[in-house]
Amino acid sequence: MTVRLSRAHYPITVLGPGRRLGLWFQGCSIGCHGCIAQDTWAPDAGVDVELSDVERWLRDLPAGAVDGVTISGGEPFDQPEALAALLERLDAWRSERPEQIDLLCYTGRSTAVVRRRWPEVLARLDAVITGPFVAAAAPGRRWRGSANQELLPLSPLGRARYEADIDAEPGRTRMQLINDGSTVYYVGIPAPGQLERFEAALAERGLAHREASWRS
Repeated sequence: MTVRLSRAHYPITVLGPGRRLGLWFQGCSIGCHGCIAQDTWAPDAGVDVELSDVERWLRDLPAGAVDGVTISGGEPFDQPEALAALLERLDAWRSERPEQIDLLCYTGRSTAVVRRRWPEVLARLDAVITGPFVAAAAPGRRWRGSANQELLPLSPLGRARYEADIDAEPGRTRMQLINDGSTVYYVGIPAPGQLERFEAALAERGLAHREASWRS
């Protein structure tokens, strides 16, 4: 089986606790206004990746160096079969690791919808963040972009890692910059206006983005 991905990065430290593997699904049928990852919307972009290749990459990560996996996008639940199969592989992989690894997924679907339609997917996750990004309700609580989004711990590990974050303030906004040699990726949950201020600061230095994923 394949999964259509936009990108994968390690280590990610701004989308969940600790050092994390980040997987971004490609394709989103929701299209939230103000989304910073509009490059992940088109279902025919990205790359079809064999789950066996994902598994091989996971096994190359050093032991003891991963605290969690964050799945985002795009909209992961637009590929529910691939998401379920990926989570099954992730569950098997983490069971062989010395550290405790939690699985966190972002979705723009509501809590009621994912509970009704995909209970088998939720059963594999330790926590899920539900609800569309609403620019007028930004910022949200910790790990969330807007105030309408819910953080739901789903397992004992999820409760241990995330229960204190349910009503926690976001704290100081942190963004990661990742350069793969041709593209610079901004990873994290920016405060309202933060990316525009960053662009203005670049412009003062004579620099500019050729294109930006948060502009349609």
